[in-house]
Amino acid sequence: MANRILIVDDAAFMRMMIRDILTKNGFEVVGEAQDGSQAVEKFKELKPDLITMDITMPEMDGIAALKEIKKLDAGAKVIMCSAMGQQAMVIDAIQAGAKDFIVKPFQSDRVIEAINKTLGA
Repeated sequence: MANRILIVDDAAFMRMMIRDILTKNGFEVVGEAQDGSQAVEKFKELKPDLITMDITMPEMDGIAALKEIKKLDAGAKVIMCSAMGQQAMVIDAIQAGAKDFIVKPFQSDRVIEAINKTLGA
């Protein structure tokens, strides 16, 4: 059975890029969210195996959403997506429970490597 993934990014173009990489590699994208609060709602509704989470978003940022999701499910698997130069935020995210991070612009082999590592494949 394909692993079910939720993609969270405020940029539709970035969500489309990640969706494309994932579907080409046999993953099932079960949903998308464009901000942190949507991510928390979709997590509750869809119960994905893994979440790709942008750090910088309006409404609720990725780190706040990560903390909320970890409160709901301490075992939730979240990979943060960051732009270059966001090292401090990446450290905050790892401390808050993120399993890994990928840097934009995305390289498909790095995305798949991070997901497989996080899922224990």
